[in-house]
Amino acid sequence: MKKIRVGLHGCGWVSDEHIRAYLKNPHVQIVALSSRRESSARAKRDQHDLDCDVETKFEKLIARKDIDAISICSAAHCHAKEAILAAKAKKHMLIEKPVALNLKDLKAMRDAVRRAKVRTVVSFVLRWNPYLRMVKSIVDDGTLGKLFFVEGDYFHDYGDWYTGYSWSRTKKMGGSPMILGGCHSIDAIRWLTGDITEVMAYATRGHRKDLEWLPSIVGVAKFKNGAIGKIGCSLEMPMPYQFNLLIHGSKGVIRNGKFYSATSFPGQTDFADVPTILPDSGDVTQHPFEGEINHFIECILRRKESLVNLEEAVKTHEVAFAFDRSARTGKPVRLPLLK
Repeated sequence: MKKIRVGLHGCGWVSDEHIRAYLKNPHVQIVALSSRRESSARAKRDQHDLDCDVETKFEKLIARKDIDAISICSAAHCHAKEAILAAKAKKHMLIEKPVALNLKDLKAMRDAVRRAKVRTVVSFVLRWNPYLRMVKSIVDDGTLGKLFFVEGDYFHDYGDWYTGYSWSRTKKMGGSPMILGGCHSIDAIRWLTGDITEVMAYATRGHRKDLEWLPSIVGVAKFKNGAIGKIGCSLEMPMPYQFNLLIHGSKGVIRNGKFYSATSFPGQTDFADVPTILPDSGDVTQHPFEGEINHFIECILRRKESLVNLEEAVKTHEVAFAFDRSARTGKPVRLPLLK
């Protein structure tokens, strides 16, 4: 089987996990690293002992004939422009989230990828978390029955420990807490429950004055299948990272690693702990990038669409934008936003 020749753009925190995962895949050759600062790309190349080229212009990276696929790991406000250029260059791409900070850019990149017919994966990496994959299996096989009430929360004490703090704390480059972090909860809830048709949200500021956007938001959602839910996000929580997931069905309940179903297990009197790996860390080194990268490469080699391609990610981003719009206007917002 041939090797997929990869170029990686953006040499910050998350790029390490992309590189480590690519190096473990026998069907990948890393051809070049790219960063607007040459020193950053060279340092990353030396750190991982790579035999590859260094580029300082994204345009030069995607113009290379010896590159089949791109990892876009740059700052969030650059993703849409870079994805559009990569699509025009016929490069398959793995795009870090958020992929866009507004609807106009989201539509433009979606349309560019449609025209180019390249393979895409958007880095909602928690879809490869063992706990979430277990929950997905239990939901799909009907063990929980009909889902009717779901909840998801993304709580983090966001700060200058993050290398992208200086730009992501701004409205122009970071967007909002739902776009930056809450989109992981939205994506998990959507993956498990289905498409969302309407939302209503409220946002506030608790105590963090350094963040340009309101750092705490909570919203309710209606789902196409009749279920309702609540999704919350706060990036000013003075506590360890917390990713809550509660799934209530007609035959059972899952609450953060605990399972209850008197239908499946007659005589059960309390929640049972299910030993697994929970999504309980905001550190990217704890996230399952190896599964995501292997999936990306498999989609290219086998010419198949991803379970989390750009088309799917557009729906998750639309919900985040809808929550933000509702919080601004005080009115419910119907979905989809893009026609």
